[in-house]
Amino acid sequence: MEDMPLPVLFEQARKIHTTATEYGADQELVRKGCEALEKCEHMISNLGLFSANETKEDITTTNLKYILVPFYLAELIEKIAQDDRIQILQSSQAKLKEFISFCEAMELVPEDELESYTQGAPKSVADQRARKIARFKQQRAAESKLLEIKERKERRGRSTKAAALSTPVEAGEEEVLDDDGEEEREAWLTTISLAICKTLDLLEMLKKEEEMLSAVKERQSKEGDKEFSRDILDERSKKAEDWHRNGVARARYTKPAQPITCATFAQDVLEGRANVSQAHDHKHQPLIFGPASLLNGSQTNERDRMAAQVFQPSYRLPTMSIEEAGLREMEMMNKWQERNARLMEEANSSWYKDQKPRPREEDEDDDDAAQEKARAWDDWKDDNPRGAGNKKLTPCG
Repeated sequence: MEDMPLPVLFEQARKIHTTATEYGADQELVRKGCEALEKCEHMISNLGLFSANETKEDITTTNLKYILVPFYLAELIEKIAQDDRIQILQSSQAKLKEFISFCEAMELVPEDELESYTQGAPKSVADQRARKIARFKQQRAAESKLLEIKERKERRGRSTKAAALSTPVEAGEEEVLDDDGEEEREAWLTTISLAICKTLDLLEMLKKEEEMLSAVKERQSKEGDKEFSRDILDERSKKAEDWHRNGVARARYTKPAQPITCATFAQDVLEGRANVSQAHDHKHQPLIFGPASLLNGSQTNERDRMAAQVFQPSYRLPTMSIEEAGLREMEMMNKWQERNARLMEEANSSWYKDQKPRPREEDEDDDDAAQEKARAWDDWKDDNPRGAGNKKLTPCG
């Protein structure tokens, strides 16, 4: 790494940064990238590539990419895993501020972003939201522009390769591909603009994280480091086991609560509006739609009651709850079962045995009377044959 030239070393460090930010990398690779970028910084300083009197127009296209070295280094430092997280945050913020200051000197930071950076974080939530939305739009525009430049470069490369294959080239007359310097410069300037937006967001995030960690550290220093030892944890687990064991022992002798059969009451118990021990009569209050001032207030007269019923649904409201309907049907079923059981019992009983038998003499008298009546009827039919009293039916009548 020490013998590498600056372009090769920067390209290697940029690949490590891309891998670590997009796909994740182990700590060894992150530290290796940090060392490469620090070496790039040292070489840039020794070569004197940038001057305080220059602007972005004075910097050559080849050297524009080296402006991103502090930004890449800050993002890799933030990914280092270390016990002292506050130190890592401070180092990363220092590199980000260095990158912003250099871009400001080179007139690369937009005026609105520079003004917001100097003023600090906005106090109102609306201003913070508007700033985040504007910054997000800038990032999306920069990413779209970079993608467009990449696709345009790939298309030009394919067309140049196809033209080279179709046209024979003699020895010594090979066509040297012309590198579009303007396109490369536009790509690096867009990348720097995207890095500035990410830097401002990352600075706010790291600052908030540092404030939270500092507050936690300060509170721990005041209260003292109270580490839970193994004995304390064992004691707490023993207390929890004793509490559960006593609860199981008491449950054998305590009377269980009545089961909840009302869904509305169960919801009230779950949401804390009622207790299990409270009595519930399955009362259902019909819903009334209307102004909240009338519904929640006292409806003392007919006018208030009618006003509260202005906004009513188009369908008929229920007059009882599901629980009340179920209880009523259960009561009807019990009555029906009792009546059927009583009828079956009466049908299976020996009711004919309960009747008193009539004397035999009365039966014989009844038989004689029936015989007398039958004989008298037979005699009458003999004396009056069928059709005898109808003179219209006789031929000589």
